[in-house]
Amino acid sequence: MNAVKPWYLSKTIWASAVTFAVSIAGLLGISTETIDQPSLVEIIMQFVTALSGLVAIVGRFNADSRIS
Repeated sequence: MNAVKPWYLSKTIWASAVTFAVSIAGLLGISTETIDQPSLVEIIMQFVTALSGLVAIVGRFNADSRIS
């Protein structure tokens, strides 16, 4: 495993964050039986991927120097 990627594109990080959030919600008395955790992780990953693409496009248009 030599490939490098940003932390926010890691499914392991997002799955762990969702697991943590669902656990805390359960401790706070919020019903979590209806939450499908793998589907929630997939939705979050799609959102993060779309957001990172948008940030890259906006960043390129707002850049002050050329890519060489």
